[in-house]
Amino acid sequence: MKSLRRNLIRTVLTILGLVVGIAAFICVVGVGKAGSAKVEKELQKLGDNMIWIEAGSRATNGVRFGTRETKSLTVEDARAIFAQIPGLKRMSPNVDGRVQVVYGTQNWNTTYRGVAPEYFDIRRWEIQTGTIFTHDDVERDVPVCLLGQTVADNLFPNEDPVGKSIRVQAMPCRVIGVFQPKGASASGWDQDDFVAMPYTTAMKRIGGTSWLDDIFFSGTSRSAIPIATRQAVSLLRERHHLHPEEPDDFNIRSPEDVIRMQLQSSEIFTMLLGTIASLALLVGGIGIMNIMLVSVTERTREIGIRLAIGATEADIQFQFLAEAVAISILGGLLGVIAGMGASSLFQSTLQWDIKLTPQLLVFSGLFAAGIGIFFGYYPSRKASQLNPIEALRYE
Repeated sequence: MKSLRRNLIRTVLTILGLVVGIAAFICVVGVGKAGSAKVEKELQKLGDNMIWIEAGSRATNGVRFGTRETKSLTVEDARAIFAQIPGLKRMSPNVDGRVQVVYGTQNWNTTYRGVAPEYFDIRRWEIQTGTIFTHDDVERDVPVCLLGQTVADNLFPNEDPVGKSIRVQAMPCRVIGVFQPKGASASGWDQDDFVAMPYTTAMKRIGGTSWLDDIFFSGTSRSAIPIATRQAVSLLRERHHLHPEEPDDFNIRSPEDVIRMQLQSSEIFTMLLGTIASLALLVGGIGIMNIMLVSVTERTREIGIRLAIGATEADIQFQFLAEAVAISILGGLLGVIAGMGASSLFQSTLQWDIKLTPQLLVFSGLFAAGIGIFFGYYPSRKASQLNPIEALRYE
């Protein structure tokens, strides 16, 4: 420390280079981690290893057909897939569409969704108040429903919806529950603007249809999804009597795949940003090597005297290496503090999402120490190998 204080300005500037590098590294990686955490949160919102079969061919004779353009997806298809394909633990048919809901003088245009009770576990939709309908309600197509938070706020601004009766299109329907808010999806769709009811009720009393718009499944694990998807395609083509040259009259999607690609892209982007920020640390390490080489040159006579009175090469090497490590540790500690301060400043002023973890802070500090050892080794080695006679003659 005495040696470092002799050239205080030079030491401070060297430490400052490390501080800036560490702080930049922490902020950049923190931003990337926040982005990855946000994508991971979206992945959790999607559902429990969800597989989504949608009615409608992607391209028939060059024309894209969507939901409701084909009427071949049925409840029997859903039951057959669930019964014959391993790796599936939950299943829910689905029918949906736009509908006007009315309560008293309030009305709201929203989406109805006819599903089975398992749907809420597949999509990880939780109940805030009330309860969900049962399989018995599905069997008897009972007119009961659950409201998303947006619908509940618009129809019941000042009272509890549970137990009240609303009109869904022309059908009186008793509200038995309200979902917890989920907010907007990654695409901006309001996930709380819907009414859920038994799929038999929606098919018979609202849509007047005998076919499904979608079937939702939950896989036993993420690894089971690709296999179950391939088997479902084969089974549906067989049940729909499609020839080998005919295209599918359905789409099978796994929304997790899209989110996972986004997550992978976010992680790669974080790694890229971290690598770029590491260049600032590299510059700081080069600064340490430069200062230590200058220090070895300036203190050549001191090294010669120490060698002459019995110091070993290891003693000399340790002396200069310790100085390099001291600079890097000081720079690392101050850099971690500066990084935390800068992150807090960016969050409060620029509204950036930054996620700092203990692992990131510890890694940054250890990385700084490693830079000191790496870039301080050559100057310390050079100092230890000086010839004592030539060192004593050096002016």
